[in-house]
Amino acid sequence: LDTLEKWVTEIFSEIPNNGLPKPSFGHLTQPFDTPEFHKLYRVVPIRKVHSLSITWALPPQEEYYRVKPLHYISWLVGHEGKGSVLSFLRKKFWALALYGGNGETGFEQNSTYSIFSISVTLTDEGYKHFYEVAHVVFQYVKMLQKRGPDKRQVIWEEIQKIEANEFHYQEQTDPVDYVESLCENMQLFQKEDFLTGDQLLFEYKPEV
Repeated sequence: LDTLEKWVTEIFSEIPNNGLPKPSFGHLTQPFDTPEFHKLYRVVPIRKVHSLSITWALPPQEEYYRVKPLHYISWLVGHEGKGSVLSFLRKKFWALALYGGNGETGFEQNSTYSIFSISVTLTDEGYKHFYEVAHVVFQYVKMLQKRGPDKRQVIWEEIQKIEANEFHYQEQTDPVDYVESLCENMQLFQKEDFLTGDQLLFEYKPEV
């Protein structure tokens, strides 16, 4: 460790600190505020697959990394058990898979906006009824919005425990990839959360 510290000091100590604050693009609050955004786009795929993707542009979520509201919503949307969207669509023989969320990459989450997407892999029959499939997804999201977050925190605590287990028992990654990930985290999170901020849920705030 002493040797590594010596190398890092030698290599990086000469880099000047210009004292400038981290750039923010928060003033660009509506990057997708155009008439063209509220449209249905049909794309002919190369592979033989039917997929319906619904995308929302939301306000920046960076400051809520300790709450992770999009992770909470994606957990509910991606649930596959009784009463779920996918369960309903499978009974109709319209869908094979469904997932939703935010990839937490610079493209999907930054100081200007956050993207939330729901993607449904359709059957041939489902492709014929993709308007109905989209309607079901919007109905489910509307229901979540109307009911609000779980008052007893049961769902949130379940997600929190699962993420904590995955964090503690994760496989060792390539050191280079790990360092790169930590460097990115240093631009996003408080110092005490550099190692955990992108994975763990810390606070339950239903209003968020």
